[in-house]
Amino acid sequence: MSISTKYNPQETEEKWYSYWLDKHFFHSEPDEREPYTIVIPPPNVTGVLHMGHMLNNTIQDVLIRKARMQGKNACWVPGTDHASIATEAKVVAMLKEKGINKKDITREEFLKYAWEWKEKYGGIILEQLKKLGASCDWDRTRFTMEEDLSDAVINSFIHLYKKGNIYRGVRMVNWDPAGKTAVSDEEVIRKEVNQKLYYIHYHIAGTAKDILDETTCLTIATTRPETIMADSAICINPNDERYKHLHGKKVFVPLINREIPIILDDYVEMDFGTGCLKVTPAHDLNDYELGLKHHLPVIDILNDDGTLNDKAEILIGEDRFIARKKIAKMLEEAGHLQKVEDYKSQVGFSERTDAVIEPKLSLQWFSKMEELAKPALEEVLNGEVKLIPEKFINTYRHWMENVKDWCISRQLWWGQRIPAWYFQHEEPVVAKTKEEAIEELINRVPERRDWSEESKAGFRKQAEEFITQDEDVMDTWFSSWLWPISVFDGFKNPDNKDFNYYYPTNDLVTAPEILFFWVARMIMAGKEFTGKKPFTNVYLTGIVRDKLGRKMSKSLGNSPDPIGLIEQYGADGVRVGMLMSSPAGNDLMFDEAYCEQGRNFANKIWNAFRLVKGWEVDASLANPNEQAIAWFESRFSEALTEIEHNFKQYRLSEALMATYKLVWDDFCAWYLEMVKPAYQQPVDAATRAASVKFFEQILRLLHPFMPFITEELYHDELFGERGEMECCIVADYPTVGEVNEALLKEAELIKGLVSEIRNVRNTRQISPKEALALNIKINSDVVYDNWLNIVCKLANISKAEVVNDKVAGAAGFMVGKDEFFIPLSQNIDVEAEKERLIKELEYLQGFLKSVDAKLSNERFVQNAKPEIIQNERNKKADAESKIATIQESLAAL
Repeated sequence: MSISTKYNPQETEEKWYSYWLDKHFFHSEPDEREPYTIVIPPPNVTGVLHMGHMLNNTIQDVLIRKARMQGKNACWVPGTDHASIATEAKVVAMLKEKGINKKDITREEFLKYAWEWKEKYGGIILEQLKKLGASCDWDRTRFTMEEDLSDAVINSFIHLYKKGNIYRGVRMVNWDPAGKTAVSDEEVIRKEVNQKLYYIHYHIAGTAKDILDETTCLTIATTRPETIMADSAICINPNDERYKHLHGKKVFVPLINREIPIILDDYVEMDFGTGCLKVTPAHDLNDYELGLKHHLPVIDILNDDGTLNDKAEILIGEDRFIARKKIAKMLEEAGHLQKVEDYKSQVGFSERTDAVIEPKLSLQWFSKMEELAKPALEEVLNGEVKLIPEKFINTYRHWMENVKDWCISRQLWWGQRIPAWYFQHEEPVVAKTKEEAIEELINRVPERRDWSEESKAGFRKQAEEFITQDEDVMDTWFSSWLWPISVFDGFKNPDNKDFNYYYPTNDLVTAPEILFFWVARMIMAGKEFTGKKPFTNVYLTGIVRDKLGRKMSKSLGNSPDPIGLIEQYGADGVRVGMLMSSPAGNDLMFDEAYCEQGRNFANKIWNAFRLVKGWEVDASLANPNEQAIAWFESRFSEALTEIEHNFKQYRLSEALMATYKLVWDDFCAWYLEMVKPAYQQPVDAATRAASVKFFEQILRLLHPFMPFITEELYHDELFGERGEMECCIVADYPTVGEVNEALLKEAELIKGLVSEIRNVRNTRQISPKEALALNIKINSDVVYDNWLNIVCKLANISKAEVVNDKVAGAAGFMVGKDEFFIPLSQNIDVEAEKERLIKELEYLQGFLKSVDAKLSNERFVQNAKPEIIQNERNKKADAESKIATIQESLAAL
C-alpha cells in the first residue's frame, strides 16, 4: 500500500477498530490455551470518560493485548455499575425537568423511567472506551442490575442472613441529605474546612435569670449551633476542679429553655476548649455512645433532607446551614453568644453528591465484617493476592484489622431491593419472593405448620394482600463485590464452563482509593462464596493530577476532555502520553505535552517506516552492514529483556520508556543512520531484509502500547502478503534472543566516539559537510576495524588511522581507555582553543574534587551499596584520564 507523508490517526483508528470487531479478535471462548482474564472495574452508568478512566483502561488494554500476542486466551470482560445514588439523582433531575416529582409517582413508574434513562445514556462511557482502543470482549458486556447479576446479589444476601452475618438494627450512620440515603464510611470524603467556633452560654438552673456571666452560665464551644435544640446534656470531667460546684446541677438550652442535666464522664478532655461538651446523641457518633452510657434521650431535629423538623421547636423547615447563621444571630441578640472564632476542622462529604454528611440514627441493614475480613486479610499477607506496589499492604492490613460492620441498605428505589418481607407485627422474613416469604411465615411457627391445608390457604390469601417488601435497596458495592464471580454466572451455575475456565481472574487494575470498599470486599466475597481468591494481582494506579499537583476535577476546570485529546493527538499518542509518567501506585502529574510527545513518537515511527520502504534494492551489492545488524539484534534482545522484567514487575511506565528508547534512539537515531544508503543510492538486499525484519519485530513490541499505527503498518506489502486473520493484534510477541555483551559494549564506545567527533565540530564550528581525519591511539582490546566504516559514515571521517603517540596540534579526547585526535587546520584560533580547554579542565578538576570528597567520607563508604561506591570510583578514574588528556593537549598548543 502507498504510505502517505503524514500519519492520520482518525482514518487508521476507525478502520482497524471496526476490523478487529468484525473478525472477533476481542472475543474469547474457553479452550485448551492458558486463560488470561481481566474484569473491568465497572464504571458508573452515569459516567463519561475522564482521565482516571483513560489511565486505568490503557493499562488494562496493554496487559490484555500483550497476553493475547503471547498465545494466551485473553478475556477482558467489560460492563457498567448501576450506581444507585448517582443514577437515582440523575433520574430525579430528569423527572423534575418534565415537571414530575418522585413523590408523586409509584416505585414501578420511577423504575420504568430509570431503565429508559439507563438505555439512553448508560452505554456512553463504553462507547468512549472503544475510541481509546480498549479490546474488551464486548459480547460479554455485563450490567450489575441485569437479571442474573441481580439474582446473585439477592442470593448472597439470603446466604449471609441465614449464616447470621446480616442483621437489622438502629445504628448511627452517615446520612447524605442530598441523596436522602445512608452511605458507608468509605463513601465519606474527609476535607479540611474553614469554619466558625461559637462559644455559647448555657444558663445554670437556680441562678439569677437576668444575669449572663461566669457565675450564672456554663460556656461550651461548638461548630454546630443549629444542633443545640437536640442537646440532651452537658458533660464535664469529674476531676475538673473548675466545675466541681456544678455536679448534679442542670442548665437550660438557650433559645428554647429546655432543662438538661450536667453529667460527669472522663471522656471529656479538661484542656480542650472550655472543658465542657454539649451532648447531642442524635447528631454525633461519640455523643450517641455517651448517651447510651448515661441513658440520655435521643432528640433528632433534622429531616432526611437536612432541614429542621418540629422537634427543633424553632426555625422549623429551615436548611441546617441557613439555620446555623440564623441561630448564631438569635444567640447574639439574646446575649448567649460569648464570642466567635475562626476554626479549621475535618468535615465529611458524600462521595456521590458532595453534600456534607450528617451523622444520623437510622434503622438499617448491616453485614458483620469481622468474620469475612480474616480470610481476605490472610490472602494478601500470604501473597496469594499481590498488591502492586507492596506499600499498600500495611494500609490494607490496618483497615482489615479494624473493620466495622457494613451498612448495606440504601433509601433508594434504583438498585436490588432488599429481600425482606413484613407481615403485621412479626419479625421480617428474608426470602427471594413473596411466595417464599409467605411459606416461611407458615413454616417458622409450629402452630401454623400443623394447620389444615384449608387454614394455610386462608393465611396465604391474607398474607398475599398485606405482606410488604422492604422499601430499601442494597448498597451498590454489595453487587459489585460479586463482580468477578457474577460476570461468569458463578452464582447462577457454579459449575459452568466459563466460570471454571476464567475464574479466578489474573489481574485487577484499579485505583487505591477503592482498595477497601471494592477490592477488599471482592476478596471477601471470593473466599466466602467460592472458596477461592477472585484475582491474583491487584495493580493500583495513581491519581491523575495536573502539572501543579492538583487532582483533576470539573470544579477546578483542570481536567481535559479525553475524547478531545484523542481527536487532537490520536489514541496511540494519548495512550503513550498517559503511560509516560504513571508508575504503579504513584500519582501521574499529567501534562498535555506528554500526549504531544506520544503523537511525535507515532510520527517518528511513521517516517522511519517511509524511509525503509523507500529504499531501492540492488541484489548485486555486498552487505557492508553486518556489524550494525549484529549489534541491533543484540540490542533488541537486551532491551526486550529489560522490558519483560518491567512487565513482570508491573512497571508499565518503565516498560514503555525502555521501548521508546529502543525505537527512537537505538533503531531510528543509530541503526537506520548506520545502514541507510547514500542519497538516491540503492541498498543491498541483506541490509533491507534485516531492517524489514527488525521493523516488524518493533511493530509487534509496540502493539500493546500503540495498537492502531502498528496494525496499519503491519499490513503494508513491505512485509509480504497477509491473510485477513494475520493481524498484529494476534501476531507472536517477540522473544528474547542471544545477547552479545562484548558487541554491545563496543557499540556504546563507538556511539560515544561519534558523539565526541560531533562535539568537536560543534565547539569549533566545523561544518558537518567538511570531512575530517581521525587518529586513534589504542590502549584497549577494541577492534576498530569492524566499526570504522560506521564511524566514517556517521561522523564524516575521510581517513582513520592508528597512531602510537599523541598528535600535536590536534583536538584530543578519550572514549573509554582509547585516545582520539582530530588534526585541525592551520588557521585554528589557538587562544580560543586554549580558553576552551582551560574551562573544560577547571570543570573536570572541580568535578574530581567533589568525587574525592565523597570517597573520603567514611560514612558514605560504609553505608553505600558496593555498586554505588564502584560507580564513584569509575567517575574518578574517568575524570583523571580526561584531565591528563586535556593537559597534554594544552602543552601541545
